[in-house]
Amino acid sequence: MTPCIHTSNTHLSQDDTSRFRYMNLFPDRISRTPITKTSNSSSLDGDGDEVWIKMMEEAKSNVEQEPILSSYYYSSITSHRSLDSALANILSVKLSTLTLPSNTLFELFISVLQESPEITESLKKDLIAAKERDPACLSYVHCFLSFKGFLACQAHRIAHKLWTQDRKILSLLIQNRVSEAFAVDIHPGAKIGDGILLDHATGVVIGETAVVGDNVSILHGVTLGGTGKQGGDRHPKIGDGVLIGAGTCILGSIRIGEGAKVGSGSVVLKDVPPRTTAVGNPARLIGGKENPKMGDKIPPGLTMDQTSYLTNWSDYVI
Repeated sequence: MTPCIHTSNTHLSQDDTSRFRYMNLFPDRISRTPITKTSNSSSLDGDGDEVWIKMMEEAKSNVEQEPILSSYYYSSITSHRSLDSALANILSVKLSTLTLPSNTLFELFISVLQESPEITESLKKDLIAAKERDPACLSYVHCFLSFKGFLACQAHRIAHKLWTQDRKILSLLIQNRVSEAFAVDIHPGAKIGDGILLDHATGVVIGETAVVGDNVSILHGVTLGGTGKQGGDRHPKIGDGVLIGAGTCILGSIRIGEGAKVGSGSVVLKDVPPRTTAVGNPARLIGGKENPKMGDKIPPGLTMDQTSYLTNWSDYVI
């Protein structure tokens, strides 16, 4: 995964009514008192949340190993009472500009997250996906702080919520900043499921009417685009458990079936049946149209297996 650089600004929670203020974080100004649990904590707080508790443990361990990171981890994780607060903070810092300050973005992001707990639930599943599928992922904290594909996906979830609320100016602004900061361009109208891994993520483009199912893994340089000739519903529909290799272009309102695999560098212009493998430019089904080689029942989007069944080529062009 390609890491992102994070500055040392933070947003600290003030009380249980979720009022927040922005502050500049300098080591000599920090009073590192532990955050205590309250009886009024919301369902999004760390209490009972295994992912958030594990992240806190990882952050503490990392600081013990590298004390120089104490302020950074305090700003990014340990000063926050909940996962949604930490996410709003890190996104607001990374996406801010001189004329679009991080405190403004933080207030926008935290308001959307508090109104939409399903986003935080999706966030947890994305963290688990990165930890389980990417051998380069050391921990939840590593993904949360450094994986730009993960961060781009979470920013998209917020932008998509705004899009569905007809707040399109704001949602398109987030899309633009994500594209500039993370080199990932996901239209806020696109629908993305849970357990998504955008591995490395540089150059990923997902169009407005695209739909991505659950437990999908997408590598860098992938385009889910239109053909350039159509309006309306013009982007691909990706089924659950699909694996899409690096540099692939999937164009048009076509269907990639559940558990299918698309090899790196492929150009796909027609439907790919479930549990089959398509490779090439233009893409061909391994085993041919009439008797395509069927993959294992475990979806490749989970196994990340990119090399099986690369035999028995056919002349069938999809």
